[in-house]
Amino acid sequence: MTLKVFNTLTRKKEVFEPLKGKNVNMFVCGPTVYDYSHIGHAKTYVQFDVIAKYLRYRGYDVFYLQNITDIDDKIIKRANEQSQKAERVAKRFEEEYYKDVEALGIDSVDKYARATDHIKQIVKQIKTLFEKGYAYETSDGVYFEIDKFKEYGKLSHQPLDKIKEGARVAVNEDKKNPSDFSLWKKQKPKEPYWSSPWEKGRPGWHIEDTAITETFFGSQYDLHGGAVDLIFPHHESEIAQMEASSGKKPLVKYWLHTAFLNIEKEKMAKSLGNFLTIREALSKWNTKVLRFFYASTHYRTPIEYSEKNVNQAKNALERINEFIRKVSRADGKDNKKVRELIKKTSDKFEKHMDDDFDIPQAIAALYDFIRDVNKLEISKKNGEEIIEFLKKINSVLGFMTFEKEKVPPSIMKLVEEREQYRKEKNFAEADKVRAELKKKGYYVDDTAQGPVVKKL
Repeated sequence: MTLKVFNTLTRKKEVFEPLKGKNVNMFVCGPTVYDYSHIGHAKTYVQFDVIAKYLRYRGYDVFYLQNITDIDDKIIKRANEQSQKAERVAKRFEEEYYKDVEALGIDSVDKYARATDHIKQIVKQIKTLFEKGYAYETSDGVYFEIDKFKEYGKLSHQPLDKIKEGARVAVNEDKKNPSDFSLWKKQKPKEPYWSSPWEKGRPGWHIEDTAITETFFGSQYDLHGGAVDLIFPHHESEIAQMEASSGKKPLVKYWLHTAFLNIEKEKMAKSLGNFLTIREALSKWNTKVLRFFYASTHYRTPIEYSEKNVNQAKNALERINEFIRKVSRADGKDNKKVRELIKKTSDKFEKHMDDDFDIPQAIAALYDFIRDVNKLEISKKNGEEIIEFLKKINSVLGFMTFEKEKVPPSIMKLVEEREQYRKEKNFAEADKVRAELKKKGYYVDDTAQGPVVKKL
């Protein structure tokens, strides 16, 4: 089987062939740390967590790098509102972000790199752009002249002469072109600053990422990810900066972008005021339910957040976890068909994941497996083989539960009493015990492998 990914640059699926054998250098745009991250951000970070883990599952040696934008207009604005230093605001929300990703089970990132730790590299890259004729200085900073880079617009598939002024591009009469973007911003009163050949100031948004990736990967690397709203102007500008600076093309071989998470048919965004933080979501749903919710839609397809949709994901995930509990208790006859089903499902899982990380179809194959196994009598050994297989898949997906649910001894005593009544065919008393269990917040699922106790 051959792994194929959809490349935003070419707008087609391409065979995934890293620049250097099985080594994959992967970069995903991280947060601007001025506030708590929301569940739209979480969609992108969870889906790229799965992608990184699947690449490792397939035998690739992945170095996953993510930046932390810890100096930005939004951080300065928040700091001024709170009468704090920008550095303190950034530090606080950077720490909160790490707590969020840990709570979401995201553990595939090898390195988080702060923009402010790479000022020297940023200044060096801007100097190179000056030397090569792509940068110019104005009264308020340094800009990249997009007319000098004739391929500007190739990622967003916009002709250079039709590109309009994009997000985060400030109006300035000194600019040669309204769409020229900032490389360095000269200091304004009460703003943080660093020394540079163009007066004290701070870096522009786009130059932070290329300075960081050049530090770790050099001028070219394999995979760049982010949300679809970063294609223009952010990722477009990254390409212009790095390819102009290094003279090498392409900056990135494969560009992957996640679709929006919508709420009431609108993109979820802090700027729209319709966002739910990761903290708020995790107070309602557990980590694995949210991971399953994000996995239920292809990464390039928008997903609609609602209580109803997350509840549906919760119920669908419970079917998988219930199956895990059942096979963990198996004690029937050995069935060689189980091994055939494991092989068949493993092949299907890889086939779908190899098709541009089609997680929903991979999950569908898992449900087929559950349906087929549920028709069989299986042994304890079969159960162990199934659990081992599911754990391997879960090393990629990260939403299954294998820990045995802790049931209080008093509840287990009632379950045993009910089981005894059932053996004696005293179903009236068995039903009374079931009703008592329900009052205490538990119910019993009678399976071929015995009773399975679950919390309501």
